[in-house]
Order: sequence, then C-alpha cells, then structure tokens
Amino acid sequence: MNKIAVIGAGTMGNGIAHTFAQFGYNVQLIDIAQTSLDKGIATITKNLDRMVAKERITSEDKDKTLANITTFTSVKEGVQNADLVVEAATENVNLKLKIFKDLDEICPKNTILATNTSSISITQIAAVTSRPEQVIGMHFMNPVPIMKLVEIIRGYSTSDEVTQTIMDLSKKIGKTPTEVNDYPGFVANRILMPMINESIETLYNGVAGVEEIDTVMKLGMAHPMGPLQLADFIGLDVCLSILNVMYDGFKNPKYAPCPLLVNMVNAGKFGVKSGEGFYDYSESRKAEKVAKQFC
Repeated sequence: MNKIAVIGAGTMGNGIAHTFAQFGYNVQLIDIAQTSLDKGIATITKNLDRMVAKERITSEDKDKTLANITTFTSVKEGVQNADLVVEAATENVNLKLKIFKDLDEICPKNTILATNTSSISITQIAAVTSRPEQVIGMHFMNPVPIMKLVEIIRGYSTSDEVTQTIMDLSKKIGKTPTEVNDYPGFVANRILMPMINESIETLYNGVAGVEEIDTVMKLGMAHPMGPLQLADFIGLDVCLSILNVMYDGFKNPKYAPCPLLVNMVNAGKFGVKSGEGFYDYSESRKAEKVAKQFC
C-alpha cells in the first residue's frame, strides 16, 4: 500500500488525507469542486501549523506532509493506480452507491474500496460492485488526525485478506482499528446516537436547558464534551441521517429521531458548519465572547 485516494475534501476527507500523508503515504485528494479542495488543503495546513506550535511535529514534517498530497477534480484521474480508495462523501446512500459503482468500473482490479460511512450498510454498497470481497468500511472519528479509533466494518462478502490488510494499514497510521460487523450504526453510532437523541428529547420535553444538559453529562459522566455540543460538532443533519438509517434498519421506535432534531435540520440549523445549532457559532456571537473576555 502506497497510493491512497480520498474522495471528498470536507471535514472527514481532509482529515483522512492529512493522516495518511503525515505517515508518508502518497495521497490523491479528490473533490468535484476546486473551492472545496482549496478549503481542505487550507484546513490541513492550519491543523499542521497547530501541531508545529505544540511541538508535536517539526516544520519539516509539515512540509513533507503537504508535499505528499495531490489534488484532483476528476475522480477518474485521481484514483489512477490507487492501492486503496477511501470514500468520505456526504452521508447519502444513493450518492455512495453511485460513487462505488463508478469506482468499480475505473479502478484497477486490485484496488481496495473503503467507505468512511458512519451508518450505511457496507454490504449494500459492496453489492453494486463486481468486487464485494474488496469493499470494506473504515469509519474514522472526528477530528481524524487526533482520534485513535477506526471502526473496521466487514460487509457480508468482505474477505479475511482485505480485512487484515486494512487492520494492519490502520495501525501503520497510528490508529487503533476495531473490527465490527455490518449492522445499522455499527458500534459507535448505535450507542452514541440514541444518547444524543435522548438528550435532544430531554431538551424538547423541557426537563432542562442546553447548557444544563451538557453540564450534567460533562461533570456527572466525565464526558469531554456534552451531547448537544457534540451533536453540533458532528452536524445535526448527519445525526438525523444516522438515526434514520438505524430506524429504517431495525424498525425500532427507540431510534426514531426527536421532532426537535427534525425541525432544526429542516430549518437549516446544522450546528457548527451552519453557524447555529444548539449553540450559536456565528461571527457576531464569537465577537461578543471575545469582547466579554476584555470587559
């Protein structure tokens, strides 16, 4: 394994590209929009600068990492000669199925196809390809360069050889791979999302406010971040998508999304990325916080 193609330059995609490049792999970062690629590289650069400032890496390490990344707006050009393709596009099942169908047609026969999906069936994705034994899930945690866990999800047909290859590769990039089977939400989100959903229900039912709920979970349960703040960080639209996948997959009402979450997503309140969720992340709010520090 030497050449790694990453599809999608968003939060997860640029984090995955950053991590592989930092460990010396040649990374081909692909996105249909040049602006997204530019933003992705800018994010990687900023995160590397932060690591240099904290003396976790040197300036030379930063330069080598950036030099290991090449960007493409063409999927066909970007996946040429790739040993592994990691798809990190939007959590939309139809989009992922199309991407994998296309990848199967244009990638070399030996290329392993991985998806960073947080809930969608690996088996379903693999079924649109002619190489289901070479399709696997690599669910990285956000922020990718920092978080150690990678859920390695085997589809129904994923081979032992491919699974072991990806487990070994994950260790080589400083991660702790954990093998799980292909059921809705896998392990991480099957446990996390009902907790987040129940926190939203608690707010919806007027039991406590946003900061109060997060404070209870941080100070009472030793969580580093409250569930509502975490939901904002993940993206409320992503949380809703994952809950819908689990609700559709299990037909169990305990996975049904809270009406408040549905309404917020319909209103375009996605959390950090939209500037507002359970908390306000707008520029005016940031300015207000800064002003208070000097008052």
